[in-house]
Amino acid sequence: MTSLTNKKILVTGGTGFIGGHLVDKLIKEGARVFIIDNLSSGRKENINPKAKFYKYDIRNPKVSHIFKKEKPEIVFHFAAHIEARESVKDPIHDAQINILGSLNILENCRKFKVKKIIFASSGGESYDDAKIIPTPESYPASPRSPYGVAKLAVEKYLDSYFKMYGIPFTVLRYGNVYGPRQNPFGGSGVVAIFTYKILNAKECVIHGSGKQTKDYIFIEDAMKATLAACKKNITGRLNIASGKETSVLEIFGKLKKITGFKGKIKHILLPTGVLKRGALSIKKAKKVIGWQPQYNLEEGLKKTVSWFKNRKS
Repeated sequence: MTSLTNKKILVTGGTGFIGGHLVDKLIKEGARVFIIDNLSSGRKENINPKAKFYKYDIRNPKVSHIFKKEKPEIVFHFAAHIEARESVKDPIHDAQINILGSLNILENCRKFKVKKIIFASSGGESYDDAKIIPTPESYPASPRSPYGVAKLAVEKYLDSYFKMYGIPFTVLRYGNVYGPRQNPFGGSGVVAIFTYKILNAKECVIHGSGKQTKDYIFIEDAMKATLAACKKNITGRLNIASGKETSVLEIFGKLKKITGFKGKIKHILLPTGVLKRGALSIKKAKKVIGWQPQYNLEEGLKKTVSWFKNRKS
């Protein structure tokens, strides 16, 4: 598959941060896009006017009516309960959305003969505190949080549906995606949270020492990888990240330099389930889909700060 022109594509979670950017890119590619989203964490302003929008929870049995009406060829399943720390507090709620909701989508993909599924998984939560960093896709997945467990469960269901029904799939194990339009009011997304607080002269809070590391990938790079993966006839898992580990303190320091922020940070206790180190190997993505990041961290952060500044004004 090389062209997405006139392809009928469903994006679940298409009003969210990543999903909203994805819908915009797909429409620019000439695809006919429709969205299923309950707006629990997404935003109406992220809805592309050229996309059809259905306000449904992915657990709703009526989702089948949308599949029957629209007959998607490709499904990007990006809807999820996205808060890993919240999943520790309420794993049942997390599983109801991320496992049972996903199964509802997969069953409709089977019934209505979808040609390909692209699933947004979590590279940051998949590998626990891995002994190999950057961590390749071949490293045993052993998630710590219920959120990570649910993501891995859906990956296993995709394996099952491929073996039983022949539905091709690509799992994208994203690093920590950041950039314009990210929600600064959730429990995750440290770049957006810091940027909003810095620009509004609010106190910045860091969990633990701040030396814990993650792999940060700018949204534009993540989207190029996502489209490249969609256009290739591949089944399996791909890490989509920068291949580098960056600490929370480094993120704060870079944002402080970019903005000229003079305020201080407050350290609080590290929540249960937070990993100490993380970075993802992107060698497979480079080889299989011919992709590698174009933005370094400073460039991505500057673009993010600029967007938040414009939004504030």
